[in-house]
Formats: sequence, structure tokens, C-alpha cells
Amino acid sequence: MQAGLAAVGIHSEYGGPHSNHATEMALVSFPDGSYLELIAIQSSPDPKALAAHYWYQQMDLDAGPAAWAVRPRDLPGEVARLRAAGVTVPQPVRAGRQRPDGTALDWETANTGTEPNGTYFPFMIHDFTPREQRAWPSGKPTTEDFGGVGRVVIAVHNLDAGIERYRKAYALPAPSRETDKNLAADLAWFPGTPVVLAAPTAENSWVDTRIVRFGEGPIAFILKPGTKVHSYKAASKSHWFGAEVSWFDTSTLGWRLGFE
Repeated sequence: MQAGLAAVGIHSEYGGPHSNHATEMALVSFPDGSYLELIAIQSSPDPKALAAHYWYQQMDLDAGPAAWAVRPRDLPGEVARLRAAGVTVPQPVRAGRQRPDGTALDWETANTGTEPNGTYFPFMIHDFTPREQRAWPSGKPTTEDFGGVGRVVIAVHNLDAGIERYRKAYALPAPSRETDKNLAADLAWFPGTPVVLAAPTAENSWVDTRIVRFGEGPIAFILKPGTKVHSYKAASKSHWFGAEVSWFDTSTLGWRLGFE
């Protein structure tokens, strides 16, 4: 994954193994504090821990985008709010990892909904150690060429059902809707949020095949413009909700990543 990003001009930093004895990670961090986390199987994982991991299938089959997360200002308050809205939220779970320089990182997460962690709704995370130590391993963003993660594209079976679920969970207004013929998908975007839902309009299309193989969940990320975004080459372009989206070469990168 790091080599694929480097091939399109994006540097990433290795962040170390997780304390779950199953996975390790690297990241690309941005000025707004968001980041892309690259997660993979450790070289000598605990077989039971790996088999129980909620993203094992995605990692084993090189799915690309697997999940997403948000950082609420008040995690206990957001847990209570979601539960009051009828959304299943289990108790937060403590976790962490040690950076290659020996710095210990400590946080807790809480899943949202009944799907595996962060694979439909974003899971929530709260840091006990300074978040900058986790998001910026070198003390600064990995790149300023992009501003941050701007949109998360989530594949859903049925667009109306997906819209209803997101509006119920987050009290969102009605979304903007349009169709991307090249992607063969109907899209819904909730203005003011990063959420773009994508439902396939044809069988055996890329979005349809992705859902069949991995279920509903993130299929692409779109980055916000930064200081040098125009120096990057677009393999193709889309026009969504009044904005131009440029896509990196998926054959080089191995998954779908775009930028505005």
C-alpha cells in the first residue's frame, strides 16, 4: 500500500503494530488533522486474533477502503445521542499501539450500528494520549499538498434505504442526488458532511461487484485541495454536486482515491 501511494506521488509514514497482535499500520496525515490509515496483517500475527478481526476479509483480499472513523468532541455524549436515536452502539473499547520511536499511544473506540467496525457508519475514537502523537508521527502532517479527507464514498444496496438510515442516525436534512453514468451509480451527498452514498444502477458494475464481495461500506476517499494539489496527475475525472473530482490511476494505486 505504501508503494502504491508512493507511485502516485504520496508519501506515507510507518506507525507501528497495534496491540491486538494482528495488524500494523502506516498513515498519510493532512493539515486538518485527518489522515488515511493503511492497515495490514502483521508478519507473525496471532492466528486467533487475526481471524476475529473485523477487517480480516478486507485485508486478506486487498479490498482497499475498508472502514472510516470520526472523532466526536464528546464520545459519551455522542454514544448516548445515537442510542436515543435508535442506533446500536456497544460500550467503548480501549486500545493502543507503540510507535517505532517507543511512544505509547492510548485511545478508545466505539462502533456505530450493527455492521463490523466502521464499515457502514463511522466508528468513533477518543484519544487519551495527545492525538497529534497518533496523527502526526513526525510532529507535522505527512503532506500539505492536500488539505484533508473531504468525502467518504459509501456503497449501499438501496439509496433510499441508505439515506433513511443516515438521516435517522445523524438528524441530517435531505441530501442532494445525482447519477454518475461512468461509475454506474446513483449518488446522494449530505451537504456539510463528508458522506456520499453510492448505489449501483447496473448488475456486475464495479460498485455492485464490490457490495457482493465485501458488503456495504466505504469504496473510495476524496481529498480536499491543499498547497500543491494541481501538481498531481488525474487518470480520470468526475463531476459531482458542482465540483470536479480527479481520480488517481487505480491500476497503479490498487484502490480508488480522488481529489478535488
